[in-house]
Amino acid sequence: QLQFVESGGGLVQPGGSLRLSCTASGFTLENYAIGWFRQAPGKGRIGVSCIERSHRTNYIDFVKGRFTISRDNAKNTVYLEMNNVKPDDTGVYYCARESHDKNCGSFWLVNDYDYWGQGTQVTVSS
Repeated sequence: QLQFVESGGGLVQPGGSLRLSCTASGFTLENYAIGWFRQAPGKGRIGVSCIERSHRTNYIDFVKGRFTISRDNAKNTVYLEMNNVKPDDTGVYYCARESHDKNCGSFWLVNDYDYWGQGTQVTVSS
């Protein structure tokens, strides 16, 4: 059965750090681009970052320089390192498998992803 399991979320103070993990099962993660999305309360899902098979990455502007996406294919896992977090980073973070063209050129398009994890809550607050 194909699935993702996200972990690593929690409560963090502004300026702090978190590392989210997304572990896949039921398929070989290294064959796909993987994206991270954030959903704030009452809002839609926003593409935050994406990593291709080649390890090329893409980020939405407001996280550039603060977040780093990476992958460990041996562990079938993608990570999102979040540094200098801000209250606006609060939300449920989801990872997903890009199935449209296997790259991150339009990583913000929700419909380009076919499988999603259950999400992990990140709350940035003092």
